[in-house]
Amino acid sequence: MNTQINSQSLKTEKLTDAFQLFNELSLNLSESYQGLQTQVATLSKELTAARTERLKTLIEKEKLAGRLQQILAALPAAVIVLNASNQVVDCNEIAVKYLGEPLIGQNWSAVVQRSLISIFDNPHERQLRDGTRVSVTQNVLNNESGQIILLSDVSELRSLQDMVNQQKHLSAMGEMVASMAHQVRTPLSTAILYASQMNKASVPDASRIKFSNKILERLHYLERQVNDMLIFAKEGRLAMDVFSLQHFLERIDENMHEIASKGNLKFVVSNKVQADVMLGNEDALLGAVMNLLNNAVDAQTANGEISMMLDQRDQTSLQIRIQDNGSGIDEQTKQRLFEPFYTTKVKGTGLGLAVVDSVVRAHSGSVKCDSKKGVGTLFTLILPCINQYIPTLSEDGYQSMENSYEAV
Repeated sequence: MNTQINSQSLKTEKLTDAFQLFNELSLNLSESYQGLQTQVATLSKELTAARTERLKTLIEKEKLAGRLQQILAALPAAVIVLNASNQVVDCNEIAVKYLGEPLIGQNWSAVVQRSLISIFDNPHERQLRDGTRVSVTQNVLNNESGQIILLSDVSELRSLQDMVNQQKHLSAMGEMVASMAHQVRTPLSTAILYASQMNKASVPDASRIKFSNKILERLHYLERQVNDMLIFAKEGRLAMDVFSLQHFLERIDENMHEIASKGNLKFVVSNKVQADVMLGNEDALLGAVMNLLNNAVDAQTANGEISMMLDQRDQTSLQIRIQDNGSGIDEQTKQRLFEPFYTTKVKGTGLGLAVVDSVVRAHSGSVKCDSKKGVGTLFTLILPCINQYIPTLSEDGYQSMENSYEAV
């Protein structure tokens, strides 16, 4: 009997312990559930706040994108966006107006070749098919995933600059006329004086020949002055035509032979240009080169030597280098070499090098001067005047020219 009672009491205790453990677990579970509910509520609030903030950010970005689109549409310039593959991925309406369609998805190089024309005097500008002149600006994006191209219309600016340049040119023309009156009057009076002496019967033949040479010298001087004045007055507007480089060099040699024969002067020409057919204004180029050669002659002292070297830089560019071993040019004078009417000569007009610069620019070329006082001077002319549509001598099966001749 006692055994049964003890067994029953033991079961009761176990059952009581189990219920107590169950109650504790239930309490812990309830507390955990409440904690989870609190965390869920907190997370829900945070998620709602984050969602609200994200929506606010998206709305702001959408407004910003809208403003940017309005700004792009209102810009008086063409904006083109390129990707890393150099393809157009976005643009504004002005870009479509300037460059035409198709544009989106096109390779930028193909668009440039199709719609933009190169301008020789300014590598940062292009000309549209309708004649509008635009400046080209390129900026790489920060992440290097592409770039932005900006095309700005500068036609009006160029017109204003042309007007200003024209006014300056007219002012310079007035100054030139005043200077030329004196420069022409002096040699003309000298020529008239010599001519009046030739009419006298008492003048011997030797003196008559001397007077004739003096008159001819003065007339050549007047011719150069008038030619310089005419070229400067044209302001670089020259008629272009094809001409022979060899004939051009023969004309230079003929002029220099007469000059070199009057003094102890050596003149050497070296031509290593393959092409012979040029495209430009032969007379204007001849005048420009002769101006440089005459300056080189004036700079010579005893045992003077002048070299004229011609090379071909590429398919279209002719390089002419004129070097002397004369007195040289100081740095201060070099800074103003090509200014109109600036001269260091007592009887100079200051037009010679200004004409050289004008003629070279009319041929879309460049000229530079390297000189050292007491050593000599080198003028380098780059002229893109080789007619690339005419085959060179080497292409026709002939050997390239490497002629060298001198007048002493």
